Amino acid sequence: MRSLPAVRLAAAGVVAASTVLAMAVPAFAHVTVQPGNAQQGAYTAVAFRVPNESDAASTVKLEVSLPMDHPMASVRTQPLPGWTATLEKSKLDKPLKSHGQDINEAVSKITWTADPGTKIAPGQFQEFRVSLGALPSDTDKVVFKALQTYDNGDVVRWIEEAKDGQPEPAKPAPVLTLAKAEAAGDHHSGDSAAKSDQTQQAAAKASDDTARTLGVVGIVVGVIGAALGVLGLRRKNA
Repeated sequence: MRSLPAVRLAAAGVVAASTVLAMAVPAFAHVTVQPGNAQQGAYTAVAFRVPNESDAASTVKLEVSLPMDHPMASVRTQPLPGWTATLEKSKLDKPLKSHGQDINEAVSKITWTADPGTKIAPGQFQEFRVSLGALPSDTDKVVFKALQTYDNGDVVRWIEEAKDGQPEPAKPAPVLTLAKAEAAGDHHSGDSAAKSDQTQQAAAKASDDTARTLGVVGIVVGVIGAALGVLGLRRKNA
């Protein structure tokens, strides 16, 4: 029969292992813009990635606000089966110049609404694709505030902006980071360098994620193994 101290020791080992796993799991449930970077002044296509973070409700609507302090003349949505996209425009205080023409209004909000029978169920995610341009040339980021609505009436407000030197907010707004435009003569070499750098960063991140995962698994196995070893020793000596 197991002694009470041995049982407590084994239980403590399991709790410690569970704690390590919980601390190692990152927060993937944020609404984000993918990819997270583009070039100033360029036209680009991005996707708003929306994970369903509820265990009991499904996402049925996404609202994304575009910043009017950095308006864009061209905003187009890619058709997504089962979802209806509507674009709202707002008057601009100062007209935009686009291809030699004055643009007096710009898209300020995009709303995707699920058709009957369509939803982002628990454990799922969806991507809503948009083409944007021209991106602003006088800022290093564009912040898109988003509202995620569930079929039970809950609304999650992804509107908080991160601040330098402070922890990430609980409900961060999606952010598109902008790099400075390249000189015309360096366009092709810049593209190649950027692609190479992105490939290296992706490979490094994948390697780092794998190493972290294996490290966590090793810690968990070690904790459980140590607990079971001590338990076996106690049983042998009992």
